Amino acid sequence: MIQRIQTVWMLLASLLAFLTIKFPFYTGSLATDITNSYHPISGTDNLLLLILASALGTCMLINIFLFKQRRIQFRIVIGAILLEGLIIYLYIRETQQYSQGEFSIWAALHPFILLFLFLAAKGIYQDMKLIKESNRLR
Repeated sequence: MIQRIQTVWMLLASLLAFLTIKFPFYTGSLATDITNSYHPISGTDNLLLLILASALGTCMLINIFLFKQRRIQFRIVIGAILLEGLIIYLYIRETQQYSQGEFSIWAALHPFILLFLFLAAKGIYQDMKLIKESNRLR
């Protein structure tokens, strides 16, 4: 289980998904705010973002232990990639409520999550291909 490289990628994606809940994605002043004070957008500010980010992190942790069922594991990783795309879309949609502001350094975690999920999917696919070839040779 731990010797497979996709386990490391899924663990890193899970860790970063949980970190995105705490750290802000964007900081700016709301268009409706007269005082122009800066408000951050983080996963704890929006219930939907909190649920989706928690589900993504938990899903990847559980997916690590499905190492004997590679097809299911591969499908879950593909679903996680789509879920992360939805999370990024929701964050970008939230930023449109702000009149001015800037992306936080922590916003860079989301592309890394996508990268780690793609690398995990690649590793799982290579395992499936290797097992298929070894079964053919028997």
